[in-house]
Amino acid sequence: MMNVREIAEKCFRDEAQAILNLIPQLDENFDKTVELIRNCTGKVIITGVGKSGHIGAKMAATLSSTGTPAFFINPLDVFHGDLGVITVDDVVIAISNSGQTDELLRFVPYLIAHEIPLIGISGNPDSLLAKYSTHHLNVRVNSEACPLNLAPTSSTTATLAMGDALACALIEVRNFKATDFAQFHPGGSLGRRLLTTARDVMRSDDLPIISPDMPLGEAIMHMSRGKLGLCIAVEGGKVAGLITDGDMRRAIESLQEKFFNVPVRQVMTQAPKCVPPTIKIEQIQRIMHRNKIHTVLVVDENEYLIGVVDHFSCML
Repeated sequence: MMNVREIAEKCFRDEAQAILNLIPQLDENFDKTVELIRNCTGKVIITGVGKSGHIGAKMAATLSSTGTPAFFINPLDVFHGDLGVITVDDVVIAISNSGQTDELLRFVPYLIAHEIPLIGISGNPDSLLAKYSTHHLNVRVNSEACPLNLAPTSSTTATLAMGDALACALIEVRNFKATDFAQFHPGGSLGRRLLTTARDVMRSDDLPIISPDMPLGEAIMHMSRGKLGLCIAVEGGKVAGLITDGDMRRAIESLQEKFFNVPVRQVMTQAPKCVPPTIKIEQIQRIMHRNKIHTVLVVDENEYLIGVVDHFSCML
């Protein structure tokens, strides 16, 4: 009897090969499908029965989250009032491995009569679905990964990959950006980093503000009370420098008994990284990474200090 892990490995290989076999099946229909969806002024309506329906629902979710308004509709519901949601501005994507699914074919005449574009996705380019589609995407597989060659496995994987390929192509042609993606995912960590600003997370109360002329011996007490591992030197209301606990340790080592009377100005960083309150957390993280720092200072339009954002504030 075959080891169960060997069965799993064979399944992975079979499904991976099914996806690779889609490459030579790509033709001008894919190009035309992408262009049709890109120019669609309505919405993309995806439909399918059974396993194809599950794939269609995922495809609709992926398209919607990447800038293409789309939703899934069960073809069994189409004939009970839901047909009215389809308008002449829409594009319909119908999924059927055989291309002969009766529930899908029954509303094709409605689409033809109203000149609504139909994208067929099936494994049979000679099917009725392919024949009546505006464009047909061939997802034919040689066999299923199922040991019985019965359960939809390789075929559904290939269809899912074709849907992802459409989404990826549309992302490129629409010039869809990460910031656009965040608009559709405000609850995720990516969305929070791309939408949250410095003002939202900065510490603005009880900041360890000192004079650049303060002796280091006194400044170290302010640093301890501030609990940020730093002090901000301010002169004339504006940021003059920054001194961190690392700066303090190095100063103790180099200055030794002179340490306590040396002014902060002598060891502070005189041009610390300052950012506006509207900057996004994702941008702050890039600044920190690029400059190998753990803190940025938030200043207003007049360069007056209003807050501090450290590495931990960005951990959303």
